[in-house]
Amino acid sequence: MRLGLALGYGGEPIEQVLPIVERAEQIGVDSVWSVEEYGPDAVSVLGYLAARTERIELGTAIMQIPARTPAATAMTAMTLDMLSGGRFRLGLGLSVPWIVEGWHGQPYDRPLRRTREYVDIVRRAIARTERVAHDGEIYQLPYRGPGSSGQARPVKSEMTPLRPDIPLYLGAIGPRSVALTGEIADGWLSGLYAPEHEKALTGPLDEGLARAGRARDDIRICPIPYVARADTVEEGRDELRPLFAHLIGAVGPGVRNTYFDVACQMGYEGPARDLRTLLADGRKSEAIAAVPDTLIDQVALVGPLPAIIDRIIAWKDSRVDTLILLDRDTELLEAAQAAL
Repeated sequence: MRLGLALGYGGEPIEQVLPIVERAEQIGVDSVWSVEEYGPDAVSVLGYLAARTERIELGTAIMQIPARTPAATAMTAMTLDMLSGGRFRLGLGLSVPWIVEGWHGQPYDRPLRRTREYVDIVRRAIARTERVAHDGEIYQLPYRGPGSSGQARPVKSEMTPLRPDIPLYLGAIGPRSVALTGEIADGWLSGLYAPEHEKALTGPLDEGLARAGRARDDIRICPIPYVARADTVEEGRDELRPLFAHLIGAVGPGVRNTYFDVACQMGYEGPARDLRTLLADGRKSEAIAAVPDTLIDQVALVGPLPAIIDRIIAWKDSRVDTLILLDRDTELLEAAQAAL
């Protein structure tokens, strides 16, 4: 199992971020991943880091599919791969409805079809073996709909890629999305993940792999667990309880809570339903207190440094390829890398 670092880049001065990335490279951390929500984008910082690093892999976790056309994503991926000397990993995902519709002004509809078509176009644009034409339910290349000139023809990238097949990862949570990931992606950027429930959590992934005639080793599993270093395990749990109460118990009109589904997959259906009821009734403090200790212990890294390292070591026997820590604690990073 390898170690990765997620930046959680929030727009702070790069002088605060760069030393952590440089130290990660020095101690042998495998990869650094930039995130993107509705502030800084996941791309710009990697262009900067490509020039300031030499070995560490650079990935996006994730670039939002609704934010860019497939062609724009392919252009970005080829450019970052060139700038980094072949170290780029393209992580994509749909984000969540309120960001997609509220920030990007795009519909959050037919997510599986949208992802499948998007990935197909991106891969073919990067491969540069042909002019890219696509007549799908979501995307049409060339566009022939209302307002079109009718003059367009399929296009082939002007740029010869450094690699015609850049590793492509999907951020997926719900079972159907995870199954699609098994079908078409090189890696899975997972949501909640626990070695104790690995068989259940990877069931949809393996179904997708089987549908595509692929082997288990054809995909890299890369969880990004939450980290709460504290003086005691209890304090670490309490730091994360509000987050998990919201992730699992929140209900939005017409939107399926896939974190709730994952909690049920792990055997926490009863507590998950309790959280949903408590939040719906406005009993937030009770919901926070009701998050099971064992759930937090299994999917997150909490407590003093020795306890966190012991838990990381426990993940080594799982199917996880890269454990990506969303943290800025260089002492923790060094200890984790040494343990692996």
